[in-house]
Amino acid sequence: MKYIIIAIFSILIILTLTKRETSSMTLTSTNAILTFGDSLTYGFGASATESYPSQLSLLSGYRVVNAGINGDTSSEGLKRLPQLLEDGSIKLMILCFGGNDIIQKKSMSELKQNLKTMIQMAKAKNIEVLLISVPNITLFGLSPLGLYEEVAKEENIPLLSGTLADILTQPSLKNDQIHPNALGYKKMADTIYESLKENGWVEK
Repeated sequence: MKYIIIAIFSILIILTLTKRETSSMTLTSTNAILTFGDSLTYGFGASATESYPSQLSLLSGYRVVNAGINGDTSSEGLKRLPQLLEDGSIKLMILCFGGNDIIQKKSMSELKQNLKTMIQMAKAKNIEVLLISVPNITLFGLSPLGLYEEVAKEENIPLLSGTLADILTQPSLKNDQIHPNALGYKKMADTIYESLKENGWVEK
């Protein structure tokens, strides 16, 4: 019985520590959200007001900085992130990189390391991070990339997985094979907003 009690107590301690590590702060009215990525963040295939960052801003009521650039790889993004993180109002970064790395057949180990470095740079500024997974595009369709789960686990951050794959398998939600249309970006914004609420960044 003594050992059982000790074991239960140890488990409770581990769970408490885990909760502390993954707990998040609630954004205030003066805080901003940085959406950082490539054309999926920029909103290619739709108007500026129809991009997911613009629609997320309307949903949440927060200032959302759209730092998406068409054609950007994770290596290029890594170079421009430090300046973006100088904005002291940013307290949350939504990270969505990988599409161009995949298309250009860049090293997946380099993509993983770039994502980890971006996350660590944000954490150093006390900015929390939501990672969005990008599916691998093959001749046989879309398939998940395990590196996103690995990064989320190793960096102890939330992962939004499957959203893009779901959108890009529905003709009514996509502009082309790799980009959503306005309706697709709306669904993307809706799903991200729900994740923000679930993770405690915005009030339900």
